[in-house]
Amino acid sequence: MTAAGDFWLSSGFRLLDRDDAGDGAGWLRLTPVFMAAYWRRPEVAPVEESCDRERALHEALLGDPMRRVTDAELRALADPDAADNYRAVLRFRDFLARFPTVEAAYLQVARNGGIDFPPMFVDHMAHVILRAALDGTTDPFRVRAGELLFRPQRVTLGDDRVMVADQAVVDLQAHAGRALESGDQGPLVEIDVLGEENRDEYWARSDGFDTAVDIAYPQPGLDGLARALEAWVRHLAGIACRIEPLRRIDDERWVWHIGLDRDANAILNALYEGQALGDEQLRQILALFRMEIDDTAAVRDTVAGRPIYLGLAMGSDGVVRMKPQNIIANLPLKPTS
Repeated sequence: MTAAGDFWLSSGFRLLDRDDAGDGAGWLRLTPVFMAAYWRRPEVAPVEESCDRERALHEALLGDPMRRVTDAELRALADPDAADNYRAVLRFRDFLARFPTVEAAYLQVARNGGIDFPPMFVDHMAHVILRAALDGTTDPFRVRAGELLFRPQRVTLGDDRVMVADQAVVDLQAHAGRALESGDQGPLVEIDVLGEENRDEYWARSDGFDTAVDIAYPQPGLDGLARALEAWVRHLAGIACRIEPLRRIDDERWVWHIGLDRDANAILNALYEGQALGDEQLRQILALFRMEIDDTAAVRDTVAGRPIYLGLAMGSDGVVRMKPQNIIANLPLKPTS
């Protein structure tokens, strides 16, 4: 069971080593035991129908998770889907191995893109990096809100509430409900709302991702998201900043903004350019923030002394898919030599 104050064991944080880089808490170094956890995932673990070559390859990778695997070995597997799954994990592993830390690998993705592995692995990196950035945190709202950085959330609006719940868990619950209605038995998932009365329950269920949180202004969930973003920026960019929730942006000297997801980026760009938006687009906006960087000397001259506005929005399907790499890639910092 997860101890109070510990969380996200599924991130693999405890399987990684730390160096002395980053924000003083240390960046994360790849280890064989961390990769071994990937080889135990159901996507690559052998099943009853697996051939002998697949079983032998899997056993070899558990013994040496960084072992070189040839394409000939993968072509020899009877199941081509299994071979593709191995290729995906191998590409991710080899990408991580090119960098001294997981953070350095993530920064490469944030600033340059161009990955040759499934995007879900970028979410995996964000998961464990944010776990490191939030290490020692005792505020469950900060941690729960931090889940937005690496897991899509389904949004429910109403009565001055902006309730977000894990999309995968919500979909599982909906599937279970349909199964029961058809007379079948299916897993039931309860999604409790995280509040002051049950805040301490979060730690034991953090890896279930089965709590919802209200991120409406000025709920503690929204403040928690602001604090999680501060920790994210401090850990990855080495920049101390202050991020505060806003009800609206009212600034005639608006000079810089960052969308925390694709939809927010498009909406903020349109507002900045003075375009009129329809009610449906405005309804997509879930949260706005004002960000100020403490070290103004590090900020571009055209932005120094001015706030940076952040926006979070849901898609037209009611799901928010945050891209936390946006805030790192688009900080208005002066170039460093």
